[in-house]
Order: sequence, then C-alpha cells, then structure tokens
Amino acid sequence: MPLLLQITIFLAAALIFVPLGKKIGIATVLGYLFTGILLGPSALNVTNDAETLMKLAEYGVIFLMFLIGLELRPQRLWNMRHSIFVIGSAQVLITGIILVATIWLFFQQHLATSVVIGLALALSSTAFVMQLLAEKQQLNTAHGQQSFSILLFQDIAAIPLLALIPLLAGNQSTHHGIAYFAAVVATFTGLFLFSRYVMRPFFRFIVQSGATELITAAGLFIVLAVVLFMDMLGLSTTLGAFLTGVLLADSEFRHELESSIQPFKGLLLGLFFMSVGMMTPIDLLVDQPLFIFGGALVLIIIKILSMVAIARYFKFQWKTSVLIAICLAQGGEFAYVILAVANTEGLITQAVLSPTILIIAISMALTPVIFWLAQRWLIPYLDRKTDSAEDVPLPDTHSTLIIAGFGRVGQIVARVAYLNHVSFTAIDNNLEKIDFVRKYGGKIYYGDASSPDLLRSAGIEHAKAFVLAVDDVEMSMNIARHLRLNYPTLKLIVRARDRHHMHLLKDLGIEHIWRETFLSSLGMAFRTLTALGLSQEHAQHSIEIFRDYDERLLAEQQRIYTDDQKVFESYRNFLAELEQIFENDAQQHQPLSESLDETIDSEVSSIERRAKHSQNQINVCRDEEF
Repeated sequence: MPLLLQITIFLAAALIFVPLGKKIGIATVLGYLFTGILLGPSALNVTNDAETLMKLAEYGVIFLMFLIGLELRPQRLWNMRHSIFVIGSAQVLITGIILVATIWLFFQQHLATSVVIGLALALSSTAFVMQLLAEKQQLNTAHGQQSFSILLFQDIAAIPLLALIPLLAGNQSTHHGIAYFAAVVATFTGLFLFSRYVMRPFFRFIVQSGATELITAAGLFIVLAVVLFMDMLGLSTTLGAFLTGVLLADSEFRHELESSIQPFKGLLLGLFFMSVGMMTPIDLLVDQPLFIFGGALVLIIIKILSMVAIARYFKFQWKTSVLIAICLAQGGEFAYVILAVANTEGLITQAVLSPTILIIAISMALTPVIFWLAQRWLIPYLDRKTDSAEDVPLPDTHSTLIIAGFGRVGQIVARVAYLNHVSFTAIDNNLEKIDFVRKYGGKIYYGDASSPDLLRSAGIEHAKAFVLAVDDVEMSMNIARHLRLNYPTLKLIVRARDRHHMHLLKDLGIEHIWRETFLSSLGMAFRTLTALGLSQEHAQHSIEIFRDYDERLLAEQQRIYTDDQKVFESYRNFLAELEQIFENDAQQHQPLSESLDETIDSEVSSIERRAKHSQNQINVCRDEEF
C-alpha cells in the first residue's frame, strides 16, 4: 500500500476516533494509541508496513524535542539544574537498579540484557506526559515543572545508554570509544557556533528579503538538516533536535519558529503513537493476559514507589510527590528506540522484545486511569492532611501587558510602562525594532500579531491589558476580532487610524479607542490659537467645545457611518452648530472668526465635492479627521 494512502487512512481514523475518545474522557495520546491498535495487524490489518510509517512518525518526537528546547533558554536551564541533574539522575539510577534487579532475579535474563531492559523501562514518555499535563492545565504546577525536569534528564540519559548497548553486546568497536565521544563534543560545539554565526544571520536575511513565509521552511530545514547530520554521525537525532532548540531559545525568531512547527509536531506525534499502537502485538495480550497486565502493573508500582521515596527525600510534600510519581509511572517512547537497537545488536531476542513493548503500551494506557483515580480519591485526602500550597501554579513569567505594533504609538506606551516598572511583551514584524525593544526591559516576539499561535506564545492568556497599535487597518481589525471573540474579558486599548477605523472598532464593542492624530491635532490647534494672540483660557474653551461636539458627532455617526449621504449631512450640521457658537465671540475676536469662517467654508466645499463621487471614492473622506 502506498505510504501516502496509509497516512490518509490513519489521519481519517484519527479524526473519527480521537474526538470520540475525548468525549468519553480518554486522553488524546491514548486515543491515538487505540486508533493504531484498531488499524494494525491485530485488528483490521489496514496496512502491514508499520516500520515505514514509524520512521516518518519519529519526526514527531524530534519536533517535540526541538520545541522543548526552544522553551529552555540557557539561563532557565541553569536555574533548573538541581531538578534536572540531581533529582533526574536519582530517578533514573534508583528506578533503573530496582528494575534491573527484578528482571535479573525473577525472569532469569542475562545481566547485560537485564541492564538494558531495566534502564530502558526506567525512562518515561516525554510526549505522553507533556500532552497529559497540557490537557489538564498542570504544566505550570510544582509537580508539572518537576516532572518536566526529570523527563528532560531522561531524554539526555538515553544517549549514553544507546552508546552502551554495543559494549554490553560485546561489539566494542572504536566507533563507541574515545573517538565517538570526541565526535559528540565536537558536534555540540559546532552546533553552538552554527546557531550563533550562521542560523541567526540566515533568519535575518530571510526576513529582510520580505519573504517571511519562508520562516516555516527555514525552521523545517534547520531541524531536518541537524537530524540528518546527527544520523550520519551515529548520534541521537532527538538530542540533536533538542540542543538546536536550546541554542535558538534566545533568538528573536524562536516564537515564529514555534508557531510554524507546532502543527507539524502535533500531527506527527499523533502518527507516532498510532504507529506504536499498530506495532503492539495484541495477540500476546490474548495468549498471556496475566503476564502482560501483571508486568505493566509491577512496572507502574515500582516506578511510583521509587519516585515517591525520591521526592520525599528531597523534601517534597506528599501530594506533589504522588503526582510526580504517577506522571512518570509509564514506559516511554525512548524505550522503544533503545530496545529496538538492543534487538539489532543481538542483546535482546524477539521473544523478549514483543511482550516488553506490549507492557510499555499497557503502562501508558493505565497512566491516565491511575492519574484520574488519584485526583478523585487520594489527592483530596492528602489536601486535608497537609498544606497543599506547594503545588499551586508557580508564578508566571509572562508580562501582563502586550503591545502589538512597536511603531510611533507602541514605543511611547512601552517607554511609559518601562518608567513605571511595568514589564511588557512587544509583537512586531519589523526586524530593525527587535534589538531596540530589549533596551526597555521588554520581550520581543517577531511575527504577525494576528497569528493565534504567536499570541498564545506571547502569553495572551495571562495578559491583563493589550495595546493594539498596529498601523495597518485590516490587520488591526483581524487582531481585534480574534481577541474579542476568544478573550472577551481582556482589556483592549486600540489605536484607530481614522474615524472610519474607529467606527469599525466600535462595532466590535471595543471601548478604549484612541484616534492617532486627534489629540495631537488638538494640541497643535491650542498652540496655534495662543500664538495668534488668544488667551489660554479662551483657546482652551474653543478646543473643549470642538472636542465635545466631535465626540457627540462620532456617537451619532456610529449608526449611519455606512450611509455616505447621511454622513455628509451630519458634517454640515456639525459645522453649522460650531459656526453659531463661535459667532457669539466674533466681535471680540474678529480676525479669528473670519479665519474660522474661511476654514468652515473650505471644509463644507470639500465635503460637497466628495459627496458627488461614487461609493468607493467617498472612502477618501473617511480617512480625514474633521
């Protein structure tokens, strides 16, 4: 069966079964897994080429590791070093030793085989846990952050374990000796230099060319090129993708990359778990149900008990310790890779590999159930016994102010916010402004502010105020519509380019709108009047009259702004009323009155001329401030 047809069938099945699973409370990852089992040789047998599909699906894990790397700036990685390297290494070593001893003593396997299987089973599923925590909105909790840190160490630990397999199998080639690890160090050093001196200038070149749609192509090219290079050297492609993400985490383009690659990651991860389900030998479950389910339960219990003990040793509360342990209780996708390599090297037979793969799959399937039972029965009990303040959401690092458009208006708002010690996040697609923003203590997100993915990356869910200062009217309206529809409680402060733009914004129910030339024009008018000899009091009085009438006119025109004839008539009435008011002071300020008469006559004549044009031509009138 052609690969394209296989992918089409899998996507169609996922579109049906995954949403159905969500409706009955099954995690998305589990829905993909069951879909794969249903389509695999154990059930409908849609295709028998799971290995080819798996090779494509593994890019989902690669993109996941790249996106995780993008979230980890070197400074943040350094701040998490205790959780990653101390707690993470303790989990892998202690859990691994217990599992190695269990396999060696109870299943009579060779020591080398027991070491590989035990350490592989000690690893958990990064993709599964991250998806589960994201669905439950617990990534920013204490147990979510600690689970993420431990998973990160597990992903790193998989690399030396893969290098250890040929040594355990007796294939002690120089490829895995000193020269091998020298190649690892040289490769990572080269990645650092490449990201600093090649990738970032390369992205700048693409943006300056104006072909911003190539950002997605550039992101895919970089990830795939690094994966290809790492594969040629015999190194871990997932670790290479992760390190590439880390090295680009401080780049001004990381959020555009994240929003571009996110859809590919999600689809390929789904395909990965469907492939895992497809390769799961369900016939073994029928032949040896007690052994498979018993093995999965023993694996889960060992991992939970060992992780709870480790977490309690490091002074975590009972609730946090239990939740971390349950999150990490299953086997992981890296175990499939490690066991497959061990099978290729002759360290593990197929008779051992097949039930082990099924045990890992069952442990994944049971994890959401155990998590739900713990939150339903155990966690409320622990909450009553202990202070659960430790596991509340951690302080969020997102700014409460987002400024879309960092031009004339946005920069002034940002400077005032900076002077008042208010952190802000700016979104702009002008490359020249990126370095400038950082001088004012804000974060810059390069890209189009109308992109929902980019807004989410900028922390739109955590923002209290959103300043929309984009110059382009169409883009401004697109952003405003999206924000009003999806974030109705967010306070919007919007820059309107002209009166017509303001009417459109009012139709969306936006209250805080500022015409970009209105206040500055009134200020200029005030200075003009005083320069012509009027007192400041009289000039201020004139400005206030004009402002009040103009605001009233705007409110009246909101109902009729789509009818050009009615708008024209409202302008005539407005100017006539103003003329009547100013005529009361004509005797005292005759020169000003004459000037005003000339101005009013000029404006009326201009409006009369424009009213004679067609519907499209009258739009020019809307761009003027009267």
